[in-house]
This record gives sequence, C-alpha cells and structure tokens, in this order.
Amino acid sequence: MGERAGTATRELADAVARIAAEAGAVALAQWDGDFARWEKSPGNPVCAVDLELDALLRERLEALLPEAGWLSEETIDAPARLAGRLLWVVDPIDGTRDYLRRRPGWAVSVALVEDGQPVFGVLDAPARGEVWRAEAGQGATRNGVPIRVAARSIFAGARVPSDGLPKADRDLVAVDKPNSIALRIAMVAAGEADLVATLRWGYEWDVAAAVLIAREAGAVTSDAFGEPLDFNTPTAQAFGVLVTAPGIHPAAVDRLRERALALR
Repeated sequence: MGERAGTATRELADAVARIAAEAGAVALAQWDGDFARWEKSPGNPVCAVDLELDALLRERLEALLPEAGWLSEETIDAPARLAGRLLWVVDPIDGTRDYLRRRPGWAVSVALVEDGQPVFGVLDAPARGEVWRAEAGQGATRNGVPIRVAARSIFAGARVPSDGLPKADRDLVAVDKPNSIALRIAMVAAGEADLVATLRWGYEWDVAAAVLIAREAGAVTSDAFGEPLDFNTPTAQAFGVLVTAPGIHPAAVDRLRERALALR
C-alpha cells in the first residue's frame, strides 16, 4: 500500500466491499440454478460457482491493489506470497455446503492482511441480507450498524452455534449454526453467540475477515490453545480457532485444552 501501509483507507475498504457485493450478487443469482458440483476430497465439496467467484475476485482485487499477494481456497498456493507485506485472503463461498443445499448460511469472505494481521475484512452474505465489515482500529458493523460482543462473564450458559452439543458441554446453550465458520464468528461479534471453537487444522481463508470483525467488536480471538492467530504463514493454517466474549476466554481455553492436545 506504499505510503498507506499500516492503515486501511476508507476508500479502499469501500472498494473491497463493492467487489465482495458483486461476487455475492453473482452467487445469489445462481443459487437456485443447475451448476456443476463435486468433491475436492471426501467431505470437501466445491462447485462451479466457487471457481467463477474466485476468478472474479482475483481479477478485481489484484487490479485494486496490484502489490498484494493472493491466498484463496480455490487457487493453488504460491510461496511468493510470503515475501510481501500485503495479502488478499479470500474464500469465494464460505459455507459451500449451505450454498449447495440452498440454505442461507454462506458468505463471500475477503480480507486484506498486512504484516501478518488482517487490516480490513468483509463478509457479504446476500442470502441473509447481511454485509459485515471491519477496519483495524475503526470498529465493526453489520449493514452499517455498529456491533458489539456480548458482556458474558460466566462460562456456563454460553451460547454456541451448534447442531448438537457433546455431553461434556451440556452446560452450554446451542443456537442456530450456519455452515459458514465466518458467519458463526460474526455471530459472536454481534452478541448473538458467546463462543465459537474448532479443534482441527483450519485454513486462514476461512477466518481472516471474520477474526478482524470479531476483534473490532471486542471479542477475543486465538487458536485452540489460546495462542495468538497469525496470517500469511507458510502453511496458511492454525490448529483451531477460538472466538469468545472477553470474560469467558480463559474458561474456554481450559475447557478445550485436553481435547485439543488429544487431537493435535
């Protein structure tokens, strides 16, 4: 970003939001259509719309900021990205399973990472009528309205987006779970959930935009062990993501520690 390094300008953030909205509109227009779909690996679905949006986003975003590298779920990774300070981190359709099932829990996810941390991010979720945005140091919004994490300080009773809680977590409360991990994290940012946790190796493109949205709304973000999340890493992965209301993060780390150690 040259002289703009270290700060995300509003003009650039607005342009990114428009590009994400364009991709979201293309995805929404084809949502009920007949398009090719397959599995990249067992249990890992993809469709022709994913690839179409990936190409659209890359063309638009690289034209907007040519000096930034590229990391996307639907593009073969190139190690050259590690040499730069700026990186687009993109998931054309986060929540592909919901997209394929014609459920609304999917979003276009775009983040710009600078020196290893996201400086702004957008989730465009047209099937839900939602646009989530955040800029580093400027707060987070949904549809232009500022959002804030819930002020929960007691772990028992914490709301978790889940299809069903394991026996060990029956003291928590399950709430609606979109397939998109980014939208689940955004729920914490908006105070509609208190805790999102994964216990597996996950990719940066799944969470980069949403992590910034959560941070700017006052949530605490970490890996499954409570360690800071970094971006533009060589593997583009971290073990788990943990996003919580500030008052319950230490308790969440304690609750997950043994399970995380067993699975890592």
